[in-house]
Amino acid sequence: MVLSYRVQHEARLTEHSDYMRVLIISDIHANVTAFETVLRDAKGQWDYVWCLGDVVGYGPDPNECVTMLRELPHLCLAGNHDWAVLDRLDIRTFNPDARRAVDWTRESLTDENLQWLEALPVTFVIGDYTLAHASPREPILEYILETKTAADNFPHFETPYCVVGHTHQPMIYELFGSFGDVSMNRPVYGQPRTLNGRRQIINPGSVGQPRDADPRAAYSILDFEHNIWEHRRIPYDVAAVQRRMRQHRMPDRLVARLELGM
Repeated sequence: MVLSYRVQHEARLTEHSDYMRVLIISDIHANVTAFETVLRDAKGQWDYVWCLGDVVGYGPDPNECVTMLRELPHLCLAGNHDWAVLDRLDIRTFNPDARRAVDWTRESLTDENLQWLEALPVTFVIGDYTLAHASPREPILEYILETKTAADNFPHFETPYCVVGHTHQPMIYELFGSFGDVSMNRPVYGQPRTLNGRRQIINPGSVGQPRDADPRAAYSILDFEHNIWEHRRIPYDVAAVQRRMRQHRMPDRLVARLELGM
């Protein structure tokens, strides 16, 4: 089933890559309100979706988010929370609130949506871009949060650019100089930037649970043909999501963190 998913999307991506505008999203985390807001904000500006994983987990809308993504022209990778609901990770390594969310999500997902999650690949390469949920070295679990980890990951992909999620923090790591030096740069939102050919690891941030003290949903737009990237942020109705979380008796900490962006 994984093979058929990969073959299907390789064919579609190859067919459209010469003119493709890509909506790049990650870490939706079962937050359909944020997801819908991103889609409205980016309407008419993309041809294909790259989702870097963690469609589910933490939030109150796992089936709604999976179903919505499945209806779009898309490529999606598996994230650690997607694997957790499939029993592919030992959730004893998760904090108690995350474990409760995993258990609730597992019970809530339909069989059809569970099967879709089961088929997701962990990495993908298209043109100049390597895609992974966490890192090219450790696609499911490793957090790239500082330059040392980023530097260690550059030897693990061959394309000029690697796109990752997982940290819930928009960031650009750029390799420069002849000694493997790496710079760490926060994005400027709403300003397209031409990728300069230097090798980069780029994180679009999280749609459904940002963790950079900015509660707005994060996403990016990529002009695939010209290698032009734009980071974006958009506010959404956080209170509506929190109400649904409370209705499902989800942990208070998960409810509160949405408005804090932490």
